[in-house]
Amino acid sequence: MTTTFPSSSRRAFTLVELLVVIAIIGVLVGLLLPAVQAAREAARRMSCANNMAQITLATHNYEFAMEHLPPGTTNPTGPIVNTPNGEHISYLVRLLPYIEQQGAADDFDLTASTYAPVNAKVRAYQIPAFLCPSFPFGMNSDETAGLSNYAGCHHDVEAAIDEDNNGLLFLNSEVRYREIYDGSSHTILIGEMIPTLASLGWASGTRASLRNTGTLIGGGIQTIGAMGVGEEKDPPEFVGGFASEHPGGGNFGFADGSVRFLTHSIDPQILTYLGHRADGEFVDDAM
Repeated sequence: MTTTFPSSSRRAFTLVELLVVIAIIGVLVGLLLPAVQAAREAARRMSCANNMAQITLATHNYEFAMEHLPPGTTNPTGPIVNTPNGEHISYLVRLLPYIEQQGAADDFDLTASTYAPVNAKVRAYQIPAFLCPSFPFGMNSDETAGLSNYAGCHHDVEAAIDEDNNGLLFLNSEVRYREIYDGSSHTILIGEMIPTLASLGWASGTRASLRNTGTLIGGGIQTIGAMGVGEEKDPPEFVGGFASEHPGGGNFGFADGSVRFLTHSIDPQILTYLGHRADGEFVDDAM
């Protein structure tokens, strides 16, 4: 009797099937990557808003303790220009004790210039609460100053930083809440900005930490390019507007403590109104 065994056959992908599978995987990855990037940016934007809320709360705590908002910058005379000459102590320096940076506050000599050797150590600190997670740098190009993405609003139009500005944080300012005639919910306190690598840093009360609403969001001062370089190409007396690394607009902290995302398409006139503490103009809450 002849014994027969069942024949076994090997099954494998053909070259065409393999190419089809690879193509499908490529399409799925191509669809997934933008979603992952969008999710990461949404998380960074939320973290940025949390930083801004922390700074805004610190400003409120300062006002509660001192009975006025911190000065945007201090100097015996004005206007302020973007050069490392003068006192130029920024509002962010005054807020250090209120953002759990008491050590840095103690090391900073308020009787000396921001640029004095005695303040060099603190000036070079990179403080996470002052940096947007979407921004790739923390120090200026010569590593003498930590950067900030959060600027106080000193004026409603492009003008030098001086004692007659219409914002909330300007030269030697001591604004009280009763002086915010337009209402704290309709007045910008701080907003996002993109510093250049030649910036004087967060401790400097120049355009390194102050901006105005005279320019649409995203415009204004020369920003860092794709290769991470940037020079201060504007004249020293120029301040510039707010800008953001987030697509579509930027985060803004208002005097009532709220944080809102204002888009690039905001009406320029509305943005100007939001930068003035007492122009008497009505601004729709919907914006």
